[in-house]
Amino acid sequence: MQTKPVLTLDDVKIIAAAAEVEARANNWAVVIAIVDDGGHLMWLQRLDGVAPISAQIAPAKATTAALGKRESKVYEDIINNGRYSFLSAPYIQGMLEGGVPIIVDGHCVGAVGVSGVKSAEDAQIAKAGIAALGLTA
Repeated sequence: MQTKPVLTLDDVKIIAAAAEVEARANNWAVVIAIVDDGGHLMWLQRLDGVAPISAQIAPAKATTAALGKRESKVYEDIINNGRYSFLSAPYIQGMLEGGVPIIVDGHCVGAVGVSGVKSAEDAQIAKAGIAALGLTA
């Protein structure tokens, strides 16, 4: 039987706080979503002034990153490079940059999804949150 690390609520709070600091430091209104390894929502934070649709996009990006065990940007790139059939992949809706998996000892324990600004900036915020745990994305 194998064992693996698990994302805790305390971890999630640390990630969320650091992601919020990064967003506010840049005056970016965003939604921050954090999911576990199965894509189940553990945290949703909507900063003032963000477009309402971002509350749907951020969790979708996080779920895509967690289930795929890779950044959601990978899927965006696949589609942008002409593999349009990938749009039919089941359970994957957030195929836009801004979803980043949380990897601990080679195991995906969850992911952070951010929506509200440019996609690269969304990813920057997610990675800042993950870095608060001493991890690299």
